[in-house]
Amino acid sequence: MNLREQFEKREQNFMSPFGCLSAQSRGRKRVEAPCPIRTVFQVDRDRIVYSNAFRRLKHKTQVFLNPLGDEYRTRLTHTLEVAQIARTIARAMFLNEDLTEAIALGHDLGHTPFGHGGETVLQEIHSPAFSHHRQSLRVVDVIENNGRGLNLTHEVRDGIVKHSKGYGKILPDNPDELAFTNEGRVVRVSDIMAYLNHDLDDAIRSGVIRESQVPEVCIRVIGRTHQERATTMIRDLVFSSRAENGELRLDMSEEVFNAMTTLRAFLYQNVYRSHRVHREFIKAKKILAELYGYLIDNPAALEAELSRMGIDGCLDNGEPREQVVCDFIASITDRYALDLYRKIFFPSPTV
Repeated sequence: MNLREQFEKREQNFMSPFGCLSAQSRGRKRVEAPCPIRTVFQVDRDRIVYSNAFRRLKHKTQVFLNPLGDEYRTRLTHTLEVAQIARTIARAMFLNEDLTEAIALGHDLGHTPFGHGGETVLQEIHSPAFSHHRQSLRVVDVIENNGRGLNLTHEVRDGIVKHSKGYGKILPDNPDELAFTNEGRVVRVSDIMAYLNHDLDDAIRSGVIRESQVPEVCIRVIGRTHQERATTMIRDLVFSSRAENGELRLDMSEEVFNAMTTLRAFLYQNVYRSHRVHREFIKAKKILAELYGYLIDNPAALEAELSRMGIDGCLDNGEPREQVVCDFIASITDRYALDLYRKIFFPSPTV
């Protein structure tokens, strides 16, 4: 029995019947020989961590355009906070921690530069169907590894594409909108726990809002500090969830859920849609829109930039140039976009 098989046996001995066993994965699109050391979900986690797309998250905006200060969250630190929350919940519920972590680490790989402002501009100029969660799936299926993708397991891919809820329900009633694994569903809830907590923290740090503006019910029920809020939300989910009709039903108490909903509405109104944040995203949208148009009209420049990023293999997959440009725009970081915009559109000194 090799090390991987010992891990798989250990999972069978301690994991809840609601967890997804590594040995029962639905597999990959392209069949591979199993690793003698790592389970399939451990392999997926490692592929994500070592990917170019994961490293680029450190220079992609969460809410406040990067760089504003050393302590503000980026898309990478957001991802790490989601992974930490999700693993804590998965461990407490005896679910598959490796699967949970792989989904969490990969859930935002397709996020655009400049946060949701970048997502909005690609919806406007490329396709209304564009979304960062579907783009994350494209990253792991098509874009990474110079057009060959990462060939992840079905469970991780499903969790990535179904992690997002936008401003809709945290856990929708339609099961088709949810990951088929409980680990994927945990990541979905962990994502909102993470961003509600750290976006509030950053908004107060930036001065966009004052702590005194936060609804009293949010402080009273969830907590005043980052640690208090995270602890309250995690414990409430763990102790409120239950087995129902042979399935695990993730749930929260009415009091905590309502306080989280109130906090989310407060952040949308006073932070995400605030004049100070919105005016910067207007500038970012202009940059991305003009880059998109230029690269559509200049295929040689597009090829050069794709080669520079190591994803020129995307030119050979037979997709329209518009899709390739969209993939490029979604892949670049904030600073890459700013540098490229300067290089293309700013005049260069001749002396």
